[in-house]
Amino acid sequence: MATLTLSIPEELKNNMDTFPEMNWSAVARTAIQERIEMLHKFKEFTRESKMTEKDALILGKKVNKKVAERYRK
Repeated sequence: MATLTLSIPEELKNNMDTFPEMNWSAVARTAIQERIEMLHKFKEFTRESKMTEKDALILGKKVNKKVAERYRK
């Protein structure tokens, strides 16, 4: 098995230390695996997309504007 060293903020480490019974390596492995699975699904979903990054940014701004308008009402 390969080894990975992570740098984390001191506050996070202190919070982790309050739960010494946790296997934090297993938690990290699970989180990394879940993210990889999500990225694979996203890659497959967008594989044949013709949308450019610029198109996505424009669409995102439009969606954000509409959501903001909805919550202002």
